[in-house]
Amino acid sequence: MAFLSDFKAFATKGNLVDVAIGFLMGTAFTKLVGSFTEGLVAPILGLLTGGKDFSKLTYTLKGAELDANNNVVAEAITFKYGLFLTNVLDFVIVALVCYLFIKAVLRKDPNAAPAPSATEKLLAEIRDELKNK
Repeated sequence: MAFLSDFKAFATKGNLVDVAIGFLMGTAFTKLVGSFTEGLVAPILGLLTGGKDFSKLTYTLKGAELDANNNVVAEAITFKYGLFLTNVLDFVIVALVCYLFIKAVLRKDPNAAPAPSATEKLLAEIRDELKNK
């Protein structure tokens, strides 16, 4: 039973709950970015590549093998570089938004008091030590 109580204490800590919520939000955000890339960016890139679906651009390394009745015996081997580039674009968008979000969260308040100097910190430590005696 000690294991269950330890696990419950661990699972209900604020940091773990925050991480779980962040993970779920990140999953939803990844879907959002994927639909943004596929639905809005890919058509624009398709125009630039001659009307092709950018995510379906491939390079065939080896063509499909057919038998005498034109049935596929072995599938073609293709290099799906369009899909890879689309996923790289998704990653760049997610990384950019994370960077901007973190930058906004960590922005310092211009009205906040400046951090204490090293001398002020040392004097505060000395004061606290004298209070303890």
